[in-house]
Amino acid sequence: MNEDNAAVRVIDDLRSFVRAGQPGDRLPSVRALMARHRASPVTVQQAIRKVAGEGLVEVRPGRGSFVAPRPAPARSPDLSWQSVALSPARPGDDLVASLIAVPRPEVLQLSSGYLDPALQPVEALGAALSRAARRTATWGRVPLEGREELRAWFAREAGGEFRAGDMLVCPGAQAALSAVFRGLTEPGDTVLLEAPTYLGAIAVARDAGLKVVPVPTDADGVRPDLLATAFDRTGARLFYCQPLHANPHGAVLSKERRPEVFSIVHAAGAFLIEDDWARGFTIDGDVPPTLASEDVDGHVVYVRSLTKVAAPGLRVAAIGARGQAGIRLRTARSLDDFYVSGPLQEATVDFVTSPVWRRHLRTLQGALRSRRDALLSAVHSHLPDFHVSTPSGGLHAWARLPEGIDDMVLTNAAEAHDVVVFPGRPWFAAEPPGSYVRLTFGGAPEHALAEGIQRLAEVTAAIRRATRVTSPAG
Repeated sequence: MNEDNAAVRVIDDLRSFVRAGQPGDRLPSVRALMARHRASPVTVQQAIRKVAGEGLVEVRPGRGSFVAPRPAPARSPDLSWQSVALSPARPGDDLVASLIAVPRPEVLQLSSGYLDPALQPVEALGAALSRAARRTATWGRVPLEGREELRAWFAREAGGEFRAGDMLVCPGAQAALSAVFRGLTEPGDTVLLEAPTYLGAIAVARDAGLKVVPVPTDADGVRPDLLATAFDRTGARLFYCQPLHANPHGAVLSKERRPEVFSIVHAAGAFLIEDDWARGFTIDGDVPPTLASEDVDGHVVYVRSLTKVAAPGLRVAAIGARGQAGIRLRTARSLDDFYVSGPLQEATVDFVTSPVWRRHLRTLQGALRSRRDALLSAVHSHLPDFHVSTPSGGLHAWARLPEGIDDMVLTNAAEAHDVVVFPGRPWFAAEPPGSYVRLTFGGAPEHALAEGIQRLAEVTAAIRRATRVTSPAG
């Protein structure tokens, strides 16, 4: 104990000498420190090594110990040169990142692209991944296209003329869309997209150097008359759409419009990218077949992801394309990465071919219906002048805001009150026809949805009061 105290005294003494001295000053010798603190040689040597390890003391064998040179003051990094070296950022890119941002625990999530954790089949997925990991063969090389069994499953889900050989497994829908936009176009080409539509698709198309032209939609999906006009005026050869529970507005392409859209795409000699993101999310009515199942001549490029309907960690999706388009997309995929993890593919096959997959979908349907109804009930009670239609499926409700409420202002004010909603503006590739917000019912429990809408109503009332105060008095 005494030696420990002596070591502390020697260390403190050495630090004092360093603070008072200049670099290169000689420190007291071991003998002097022993006498000064009544410490043993071992204790003094240990103390010197300790202070030397802190960079304060420099030991010169045979000469003694000296105050070490002081490091030059750290210079603050100057990163301003990057503003000149980099091209201007594309508007809206930061909003894509915010789609997958993890909120703080205290935040009420009224806009999320993923299921509430309570609805995710994580135990079944964990068990499937554990079984896959124990099979040594799953850790080997995997074909670029993906495992045969998984591609066959996606082909059956797409229907129609698709076979396993037409499918490419990808690490999520975003990677799939990136491959499609780059693989089937050249920079400067035009792509038609629904308006509004998934903002991640808008961002990926622009990143591929494409000119994005929006085509308005209504409650029955894309408007065929405007789609035909857009093809005629632009000469586009690519049309991206979400015919089932479109994100963000929830519309389903009606049975009557499907043949019209096919006829227009065929006449234009174009590809139709079917983003089938919401299959498994239908709440009311029958589930319509994929557009791909009605395509004979290879116009439909099919994209399907399992991430949304299962869990964020299941980064598995597929592209379906036939003919030369399929060959082009294989090349595009090979430029991104070689293949999706073998164990993850094996676990996915295990999961989607087991009875637990269908049970999950049945349970999910009831849970989403209950949460949708809870959200809409809260909106009707607390925000009666928000115009919200009842979606027949998906994860989101699309709300048109009343006159005088700006979507960006409301979104920022809600965030300050720990409520997350997503503004409508970024979902339009051009000027929006009004102010909207996306409200998600699948990403939080019912009590959180109700409380979040109540807070949103309080924020809206505060915005109105502030507007009345700052507007000219009549």
